Amino acid sequence: MEQIWVDKYRPKKFSDIVGQEYFVKRIKSFLESKNLPHLLFAGSPGTGKTTTALVIARELYGENSLKGNFFELNASDDRGIDVIRNQIKEFAKLKSLADVPYKIICLDEADSLTKEAQQALRRTMERFSSSCRFILACNEMSKIIDPIQSRCVIFKFKPLKEQSLRLLIDKIEKEEKLKIKEDAKEFLIKSSQGDLRRLVNTLQAASSIKKEVDMEIINEIMDYVDPTEVGDMIKYAQAGEFFKARDVMIKLRVVKGLTGLEILKEIYKRVLEMDIDPKTKVKFVDRIATVEFRLVEGSDEELQLEALLAMMALLN
Repeated sequence: MEQIWVDKYRPKKFSDIVGQEYFVKRIKSFLESKNLPHLLFAGSPGTGKTTTALVIARELYGENSLKGNFFELNASDDRGIDVIRNQIKEFAKLKSLADVPYKIICLDEADSLTKEAQQALRRTMERFSSSCRFILACNEMSKIIDPIQSRCVIFKFKPLKEQSLRLLIDKIEKEEKLKIKEDAKEFLIKSSQGDLRRLVNTLQAASSIKKEVDMEIINEIMDYVDPTEVGDMIKYAQAGEFFKARDVMIKLRVVKGLTGLEILKEIYKRVLEMDIDPKTKVKFVDRIATVEFRLVEGSDEELQLEALLAMMALLN
């Protein structure tokens, strides 16, 4: 059975990690003294936060001693206070059996924890700091309470740059014996938005269809928002042609299967680039933010997008 490429090409040591060299250098200095502080990794998905935590554990304990010394938990699955009181506390209070005097708990998506769970986590971090160190990974650092932030060394992971993504594409192309067209490479780099995991998964899906990866294959497997279509939709709305704009929006949702949030994010990008009156642009952005909030809260996607297009039509 073929291995998932995300796991196959996941870095196993610090030298394999790309695009985060500054953080790697600082973390290695902690490991040399074996005095690892609590760490908080913040950044967008697919930038290497959890992978870096795994590499740290391998460096400290070795591949064969990970079990019993390294505990990984996804906070989006278990986000309440019980998981802190039971699973995490029980693991934290036991001493390490390795040469390193402490164990490591990696809490992925820590920003999903409730405030009560975070308060309990703060107390656990204080009480068991001699026997356990925490590595917290999150997408939005603002959702982590200040008492936890102040107890951690913070590393803000940035989306990977084009050069790092291109190096990985070239590596996969060579090792998997693929032939990837240049325009497909450019599109993969742009559409991934620095998310390494998304890029690798897209490449594996494309290669399962054909070993020669071109834009036709990419378009077949990817549901992406076409900037041209969104631009046309906004132009129709601005011209007062609400129903034409609505037809484009429905096509994006029904035919291409895009979510309201995906369409909204592209509308926002296009609005920022528009050459219009600054006050009108501010009103557009303000309404986009309102619609985004309503969608996150569970409002009807089609109705909210229609309301946004109607507002654009009325303001012109």
